[in-house]
Amino acid sequence: MQNQQPKLYVIERIVSGLTYPTMGLVGFVWLIIGQITKSSPTTFTLYHCYLSIFLSLGYVIFNYIFWWIYEIVTHIPFLNVVVAQVVFLFNMPLIIGYSIMQILIYSAIIYLMITAFFGKYSYIPWFSDVIKSIVKR
Repeated sequence: MQNQQPKLYVIERIVSGLTYPTMGLVGFVWLIIGQITKSSPTTFTLYHCYLSIFLSLGYVIFNYIFWWIYEIVTHIPFLNVVVAQVVFLFNMPLIIGYSIMQILIYSAIIYLMITAFFGKYSYIPWFSDVIKSIVKR
């Protein structure tokens, strides 16, 4: 998605960047404030607010489904040991107390924050395409 505004305000970049580590809370509050003050947010701000909310909801839903399936698999002999070992390997402290999953999640959040602070549209396959179609409406 191309930058449609010739110049972005600094507050838009800050709000767009801070919406990712707060799991969409800053963006959600920004959208509510925009509705109360009857001002329309730019497509850049909308894109990042919607993307952060969408990614956060996707993460929570994926997490619940994963642990629900994990609980079912723990009752299957032999398979429970293999799955438990894989889950342990991804969640055990590896580098400075951070697990592989934490490193992946924090890296994604940092990527999204930096691109938003620089005034760029972040790209995450499938998620970004869905958000682009929502923002274009």
